[in-house]
Order: sequence, then structure tokens, then C-alpha cells
Amino acid sequence: MPQSRLEHINITVSDIARSAALLERLMGWHIRWRGPSQLGGETIHVGGEDDYIAVYTRGGPLPARHAKGAPLNHVGLVVDDLEAAERIVKDAGLEPFNHADYAPGRRFYFFDWDGIEFEMVSYA
Repeated sequence: MPQSRLEHINITVSDIARSAALLERLMGWHIRWRGPSQLGGETIHVGGEDDYIAVYTRGGPLPARHAKGAPLNHVGLVVDDLEAAERIVKDAGLEPFNHADYAPGRRFYFFDWDGIEFEMVSYA
């Protein structure tokens, strides 16, 4: 069986600088690349050395806010300090919800400004 890993996720957002800044603060990531996208918009790759999230804009207004589960359910991100992550989410004006402790970790969720749902998980 071949070895594999997830390299990146590409999400369409209304403000790539705002979304990239949140991911930098939340995950301790950095901007890996920024430039024009193939379809006339702009993209920022924000992540670590091996993986990243590409925040993308088409260069025009987005359609209405994404509905939950359309086109994806959520993006799960692991952090070592869940309380610090929650403070960052709240400081960004976003609302954490659905806090839970479960074996083997703890979690909460939040929607970004465009309706993309994120799950923050800690196994620490």
C-alpha cells in the first residue's frame, strides 16, 4: 500500500488576509506563499512545513454564506492548548460552541465569517 498524507485543503473565503491571520494565530502557522490564483482571484497558503490551508478568493463577491454541511462538514485542527485556541477564536469575534470531552480528547467548534465550520481538538 502506498504511503500518503494530506498536503492541503483549499477553502474559498471572502477575506483571505483575515482568514490567513486567524489561522496563523490559532495554529502558530506562517504564510508559505501568496499570489494570484488560476481563476483571477488570489490565494494565501498558510501552514507548517508539511501541510497548509490555502485560503482562496475568486476576485469577486462570494455567494450567500455556506450552509452547514455544504459543501463540507468541517475542518478539524489539532492544538495543544484548547483554552488558548478558544480565546483566539473569541478575540476574532467568532463564537465557539459544542464543547465536549470525549476519549481521547476535548473539542469545540466554530464557524468562520463565511460559514465554514472548524473543529478544534486537543489530545493534551
